[in-house]
Amino acid sequence: MTPKLAIDSNRLWDSLMELAKIGATEKGGVRRLALSDLDGQARDLFIRWCKEAGCAVTVDAIGNIFARRAGEDDQLAPVITGSHIDTQPSGGKFDGNYGVMAGLEVLRTLNDHRVRTRAPLEVAVWTNEEGSRFTPVMMGSGVFVGAFPLEATLRRPDLEGITVGEALRKIGYAGPRPIGGRPIGAYFEAHIEQGPILEDTNNVIGVVTGALGLRWYDAVVTGQDAHAGPTPMRLRKDAIVAASKMVIEVNALAQRSQPDGRGTVGFMQVKPNSRNVIPGEVRFSVDLRHARDDQLDKMEGAMRDAFDQIAHAHNVSASVERVANYPACTFDAGCVSAVRNAATTLDLSHMDIVSGAGHDAIYMARVTPTSMIFVPCEGGISHNEIENAKPQDLAAGCNVLLNVMLERARIASQ
Repeated sequence: MTPKLAIDSNRLWDSLMELAKIGATEKGGVRRLALSDLDGQARDLFIRWCKEAGCAVTVDAIGNIFARRAGEDDQLAPVITGSHIDTQPSGGKFDGNYGVMAGLEVLRTLNDHRVRTRAPLEVAVWTNEEGSRFTPVMMGSGVFVGAFPLEATLRRPDLEGITVGEALRKIGYAGPRPIGGRPIGAYFEAHIEQGPILEDTNNVIGVVTGALGLRWYDAVVTGQDAHAGPTPMRLRKDAIVAASKMVIEVNALAQRSQPDGRGTVGFMQVKPNSRNVIPGEVRFSVDLRHARDDQLDKMEGAMRDAFDQIAHAHNVSASVERVANYPACTFDAGCVSAVRNAATTLDLSHMDIVSGAGHDAIYMARVTPTSMIFVPCEGGISHNEIENAKPQDLAAGCNVLLNVMLERARIASQ
């Protein structure tokens, strides 16, 4: 551990602000959709900075970028850090971008102090983490680890019919490097928390032990359209009354599954959606999350049982289809300990935390020891133009990243 070696906080902040100019919005956020012309410009800027830092840069067939700082023994498996620079349609300056700029700042700091590592270091920019323009989310890292087939992914269209492959070629990032298939020493990802826990507990560093498992469902409640006036209450087959109680049950079962349970209904469609007609059909989404898959099984079972009971009580029918399933992820104990030890050595307040959101690190954990470093974001707000973080917190997380990467890569003999 090298607590006296510290990153340049001002340079890190300035890099984030310079990157944020590409796709800047009037409200202070960033709109830089994956594989758009703006994304291409941001990628160009990142590569220019990396080459100025003496890195060799390669791009693979799904557009993932790898900036490599050579090690004393360049045959050793690299220690990789990174994140993404695509944003939500009304995104902020820090989501994803911080992890990439923190990685670049680590390399710049090592250059400043002429520190050479035994193993090489790499900073990755993963393609289309957000999934706003193309699905699936975490596309680049997913293809890298074999979760998604390359050719099928390249054929994925956006709403205008432009495919991933076409968009990559248009901005010049359909790279020649083969996908994955190489050893990796470890992977670390720095990120804003995107939630309020660190700020609420006055902690600077979140030691991320894993990520919540996630399951998405499409639910349909079917009753009978009927006139709102002539139809007595006792004879109604009111789909929205039943659906409303199901929404309440989703919230209740998540409350019963604390501290890691989450339950959300974020979409609802009512038919016929007329003021004086009893709704005959309601479609809605359910998002369930937990840190343990066995608890997700219990939550799903409880939800299905409750929905059946509610449907029977209200003389309607209900169907629930699971449409997505991301298992819970537990990060490598050694990498988690390294983050915790670095925070302790640097005298930074910290706590163990589970990520409630998806990150590229979740896929990387399938192929290499992995962990994440969280720092607070103001009000826990993210995926929003007003997303904000304090420069000193960003610097603290970057210093933790510097230490854990050095611990894994080792300082070369002088």
